[in-house]
Amino acid sequence: MQLVPVILVGGSGTRLWPVSRKNHPKQFLNITGDQTLLQATLSRLDGIDNLDKSIVLCNESHRFTAAEQLTEMGHDFGALILEPVAKNTAPAVAIAALRALQEYDDALLLVLPADHVIQDTQAFHKAIELAEDAAKDNKLVTFGIVPHKPETGYGYVKRGEEKTFENGIIYDVAEFVEKPDLKTAESYVNSGDYYWNSGMFLFKASIFLDELEQFNPAMLDACKLSLDGAKPDLDFLRLEKEAFEACPSDSIDYAVMEKTQKAMVVPLDAAWNDVGSWDALWEIEEKQENGNVLRGDVIIHESHDCLVRAEHKLVSLVGVKDLVIIETKDALLVAAKDKVQDVKAIVEQLRGSNRCETELHREVYRPWGKYDSVDVGEHFQVKRITVKPGQSTSMQKHHHRAEHWIIVSGTAKINCDDKTFLCTENQAAFIPQGSKHRITNPGKIPMEMIEVQTGAYLGEDDIVRYEDNYGRRSTD
Repeated sequence: MQLVPVILVGGSGTRLWPVSRKNHPKQFLNITGDQTLLQATLSRLDGIDNLDKSIVLCNESHRFTAAEQLTEMGHDFGALILEPVAKNTAPAVAIAALRALQEYDDALLLVLPADHVIQDTQAFHKAIELAEDAAKDNKLVTFGIVPHKPETGYGYVKRGEEKTFENGIIYDVAEFVEKPDLKTAESYVNSGDYYWNSGMFLFKASIFLDELEQFNPAMLDACKLSLDGAKPDLDFLRLEKEAFEACPSDSIDYAVMEKTQKAMVVPLDAAWNDVGSWDALWEIEEKQENGNVLRGDVIIHESHDCLVRAEHKLVSLVGVKDLVIIETKDALLVAAKDKVQDVKAIVEQLRGSNRCETELHREVYRPWGKYDSVDVGEHFQVKRITVKPGQSTSMQKHHHRAEHWIIVSGTAKINCDDKTFLCTENQAAFIPQGSKHRITNPGKIPMEMIEVQTGAYLGEDDIVRYEDNYGRRSTD
């Protein structure tokens, strides 16, 4: 029986602000190494037997980032399915299960969030082998993380009666419990009967759907309609929006696992971390002798047990301890390490003030390349734009601004109304307000240019698209 990875590329990672943001959340960031968390999730599957092509589910707004990162690592995915709205994990897994049954008579689904860290890959693989034994016996298996300390930020799974399978012992699930207070968490850890709820699962597609039909038939019906009406779009599969919007929203735990009589738990002790906050990252990263975790241009003096991430500027510390300091191009976070769970309160304040720093970085990625908002003032904005070889922006116009383009490197093919011409290094072009225009990189190297926008309104929503190679609308 084929083992199909189901990669859930959701979540906003608000507690990792200012690095993680709505349009570029933590799963797309290289938080702990050279690979992004999404890429690391797929890389740690290397070496597992009977592994088939993965099914990847992500929000529609993240589709190009997900596709680019999968392509960058040479990952041959079976389907990249776009969710038009967020509906939690149960509908996403139901869609994956239905898709798997379209491809196979049945399949084992290995459900993995794309934003976890697992450092002991060998232990992870052994746990998967053990879970496969139970899943082939029609059980719904969750992976329970062996706790090394009381943790109030996770839900727990209590183990019940043990069962012996070919590759080892697995436990029935006695119950799922909510996030506890500290005293309760201490009792859980001391008992040895509780595990952290990891949000990772392994089961047959058919068995999960049977249980979902029993406990939430409306969800299953909505997922079937949405997948039946799905349409291919480039490398993506777009779910039918109206049907998916009507789908109930729920997690796998609430929708199925807490109700089924078939739940089992495999203990997993593999240096797992969901990297849900900055202090969690400090715990797993390699530390200097004074307990500091440093990335970037950082100088310290008589400071210890700090996490510092400097992306663009020199950051200096003198005589401090237990701080988290995160510097990006457009934001600086300074927090006590034991208060980083409250970073989400800052994010809420920013949202309440309609600040863009919760949505976008100063540097924004697009399917054709990227732009960096270098400067902005009254009636002007300056961007540094990079267009990848062979790629094009959309044919578009703006109602409220004109644009001045100066080519810094490479060659640009420019369409402006009824004219088409080439610009190379040190040459410039002017795009009048209201003119239809497009820029293409016909060369073999990235094309970089400086764009100066002038006008009464410079918002990104002032775009009227006429043609687009990537299926985007004016609001994308």
